[in-house]
Amino acid sequence: MKSILTTLVAILCLTAAIPCDAKIKHPSLLITKERVEAAEKRMANDSIQATAWNRIKGEADLQLQKGDVRKLEYLALAYMMTDSTKYADKIKDVLLKTAKTESWGDREMLARNPAWRSELQMAHKSFQVAVAYDVVYNLLTPAERKEIATGMYRLAVEPMLGDWLNEPTRIHSLNSMGHNWWTSCVGMGALLGLAIGNEVPEAAAGAEAAVEALPEWFDFAGDVIQRKPKTFDRDGGMYESINYASFGTSEALLLRLAWLNSHPGTKLEEIPQIAKLASFFSNVAYPRNGEVYSIGFGDSHKNVNGQLPVVLASAMLPSGDSVTLWYLSQASKGSFHEGADRSTPIGFLYTPDMSKAPAVPSLPTSHLWEDFGWATMRDSWEPDATMLAVKSGMTWNHSHADANSLILFHKGVDIVKDAGNCSYGKPEYRNYFFQTDAHNVIKFNGQGQSRHQQYHGTMLPGSVSNLLDGGNIKYVLADGTGPMSQWMLRNFRHFLWIDNVVYVIDDLLSHEPGHFEWLWHPGGEAVKRGFDLEITNGESAALIRPLYPRPLAYSNFVHDYPEDLYWEVIEGPTENLQGTEEYWSFHLPGVTDRVKGVTAIILKDSVGQKELPQITRREGKDWIGLRVTDKGKVTDIYINQLADGRLMHLNSWIEADGWSTDAYMLAVSYPEGTDPAKSKEMFIGHGSALRRDGDTYFSSLAKLNVIANDNGGKLDIQATGQPRMNFSYKASPSSLTVNGKPATLKKKGNLINIRTVNE
Repeated sequence: MKSILTTLVAILCLTAAIPCDAKIKHPSLLITKERVEAAEKRMANDSIQATAWNRIKGEADLQLQKGDVRKLEYLALAYMMTDSTKYADKIKDVLLKTAKTESWGDREMLARNPAWRSELQMAHKSFQVAVAYDVVYNLLTPAERKEIATGMYRLAVEPMLGDWLNEPTRIHSLNSMGHNWWTSCVGMGALLGLAIGNEVPEAAAGAEAAVEALPEWFDFAGDVIQRKPKTFDRDGGMYESINYASFGTSEALLLRLAWLNSHPGTKLEEIPQIAKLASFFSNVAYPRNGEVYSIGFGDSHKNVNGQLPVVLASAMLPSGDSVTLWYLSQASKGSFHEGADRSTPIGFLYTPDMSKAPAVPSLPTSHLWEDFGWATMRDSWEPDATMLAVKSGMTWNHSHADANSLILFHKGVDIVKDAGNCSYGKPEYRNYFFQTDAHNVIKFNGQGQSRHQQYHGTMLPGSVSNLLDGGNIKYVLADGTGPMSQWMLRNFRHFLWIDNVVYVIDDLLSHEPGHFEWLWHPGGEAVKRGFDLEITNGESAALIRPLYPRPLAYSNFVHDYPEDLYWEVIEGPTENLQGTEEYWSFHLPGVTDRVKGVTAIILKDSVGQKELPQITRREGKDWIGLRVTDKGKVTDIYINQLADGRLMHLNSWIEADGWSTDAYMLAVSYPEGTDPAKSKEMFIGHGSALRRDGDTYFSSLAKLNVIANDNGGKLDIQATGQPRMNFSYKASPSSLTVNGKPATLKKKGNLINIRTVNE
């Protein structure tokens, strides 16, 4: 064993940016002299910084009596800030006693075959020991350094790096545990190895090997055989939930930052995902007049945020990024227990000056993570606005059985929510919170996604695609067919958001006739009022109104409405397992194998709002639709019954109110009492042509999704559907933008021609 490690040291010395025999200076990892001086100077003009220091010192003074190894960072910072040896003496005492500990191994983990000698609590304590040892290093005698270093190498560094990184003892791979556990155990084991490396060369070699391996973790592309998804989306972000994205990346960045601090001038391999973290956590954030919320998909919670990784990333990137500053200004309102609040040592030292944080970030109001199947759409970045989050990707580990699910934030609360999660060892977690019943999805014959997916993964993952944001018209498509393929041949869910109504359009086809039901989890008090389920919470209110295939039965006398949806109020456990809460199931009474479900979620401006959009069901030959009248504006929505895959080679043309189209969906808005043909706002969903009275309004060889909004002659086109698009649209604008970019006007007759190529 020793000879192999010695060989590893020699190999790394040949490739290292700094010679392996060059010992690092202490303190230089995370609590550095330069950072302490800057933070101390900042207190003079920053009351929040001064208050944070008082809290840190209070915790450090408490630890003078407790001596908890899990709180050593407070003692370490207190010593660096005050030069008072009482803090250093306490650290020294704790470290010497800790080094004599027989084992930090966990009994349950050690009972596995092969034994897991390391786990997360070992990693957490290793971080504390590393920063503390680094700070008091120069106060220790050579004998004390050696005693602590050799003890900590035996206790933590060798088990963690030996289990997760080094040969010949490694038992884990990125494929088996390539998410938060890998970065936690390798990252914190290597951080401690870096701290004790002057005394234990094998630890220094292991730390360098870990730093070199970090890009491989960020770039892990998944595993087809074991059905593991890639770790990061191409646009940043980690699929496992906000909680584990924050945790996993933080442990990696702590190591990388400590290496850069202790090896000045070193150039490490670039990790592009680091620069995308602020954008990711911003796009999944919901700013409020109060504590910021985040999307709660998977094993996470709306109170969780990405404050710590964004703070750490900001220390390694050019300063002054406005998105970073905006996000940290919002996240500083939070109370996430793993965060980087300024009353924690890392937050105190590394939080950048947020005085120039913008009121809103320079980001679009919608974002799609196509690789792992998430999307967010919002009406603005202002606090307490409306945000819709959609998920339909992989189910495995921390990612729940929630294909095609949604969360809707409105006026400061998640008015349509996710049920959440609880401790993983509880039966409620595996039997409810992880499963389909805990999410806003559709079941068939009482069944949701296979329970095997929690452990074995999704054989056919879901997807989210074709995101369009045209301002007051937004659209995204979720395809949850794969995760529900045991029961369904089609499980599409279209989200069409027009003005203050979100239309959830379900296109369902089962292998055999059966019963369909829709699940809804209210984020407030829910009361059925006629055809609606009304949800209220504080100043927020929304109506869930099923429209197709049938409305809700109007009253409790459901036997008088035998064809309409009946409802069931079901109790599920609360996240804290201290009680139960209700969620709703809407059942279609008949047996069928094909359904078009349309549900309108009407967003109310106030709880007491009386004037609501007037929504009328309409039908014609081979189409169903709605006419929506609100505030002098009419929107006609058409859903083509022939364009849902039932025709293999035949054409899906319909005639509807004078429109001729093969589009799957069409929405046309116009002022009440005017000609629909003069519409300035239009949505064409999966269509190749739109005609009226012999005129062409839209034409494309391939079916596309298009939002067109002509605002006073300024035409904005949003289009998706193909990498290469060449289409025509009837308009006479003075200017044109396509997918957010200015475009040259090219006209032929009364049509403008638009070409785009996605690189």
